[in-house]
Amino acid sequence: MEKKYSKILRAMTKDGSARAYVINSTEIVNEAIKIHKTSPTAAALLGRVLTAASVMGTMLPEKECTMTLAIRGNGMAGTTLATSDYYGNVKGYISNPLADLPLKPNGKLDVSGIVGGGILCVSKDVGDEVPYNGNIELVSGEIAEDVAQYFAVSEQTPTLCALGVLVNPDITCKASGGVFVQLLPFADESIISVLEENAKSLNNISSKFAEGLSNEEILKIALNGIEYDLFDEIEVEYKCDCSRKRTERALISLGKPEIEKIFLEQKEEGKEEKIELECHFCNKKYSYTKEEALALFKDKE
Repeated sequence: MEKKYSKILRAMTKDGSARAYVINSTEIVNEAIKIHKTSPTAAALLGRVLTAASVMGTMLPEKECTMTLAIRGNGMAGTTLATSDYYGNVKGYISNPLADLPLKPNGKLDVSGIVGGGILCVSKDVGDEVPYNGNIELVSGEIAEDVAQYFAVSEQTPTLCALGVLVNPDITCKASGGVFVQLLPFADESIISVLEENAKSLNNISSKFAEGLSNEEILKIALNGIEYDLFDEIEVEYKCDCSRKRTERALISLGKPEIEKIFLEQKEEGKEEKIELECHFCNKKYSYTKEEALALFKDKE
């Protein structure tokens, strides 16, 4: 079967006042729903976070960099987290994939209801010894407004952000996507009012993707009346890079005494002596027998 990708279109205004990103993240969100078996509202929340993180990853300065966007709410969803690389490939999880609430009076999924209050956290590994961390209090729990607030407060970058996920009755993603427009230093003041007026047409962004509009057609809406140059359009996907080697490092970090204690307790309880680790992002399981686990410490010794 041919692999399907999501796509991010990148552009800049001709006068250098702003840069713009449009992402159709439908394939990414459908993969996340399939892995995490989410409720409709949890699918919308996780989808928005994955969509934002994918675009934010492409803003990283170097190919080796990664970034993590986390929504740590006190609502029933718990923590929703997504990690992206420089290329926009992304993976994520939600603490409670079954978190759900009745539709809001306007017929929309109650994303902010399952998020509750809390904080938005951004962590960037850009090669320095200490990663960059930025935290803000959630503004609405609807994610787009919160991401825009993060850029304004933590990175001093005025940002227009629109995110949307349209979920089918069978809990698949009908359409998902987002738009980011960021003002650059010394931006022409006259462009701001134009962007703000255009933003009114992006309120229901997922419906525009559902109607079949392309990334460039949506970009034309966001930058209506403003001349721009297309930079590129890149393919991105839901991509987990977990491996047995990574889980081995996790076991080693526990220490040999703790590992031995786990096996001793299993033996005393008459259970099979093995350790099984599961990846939060793709649910893949890695099993270790007692011999395999303890062998990891031989080189250390």
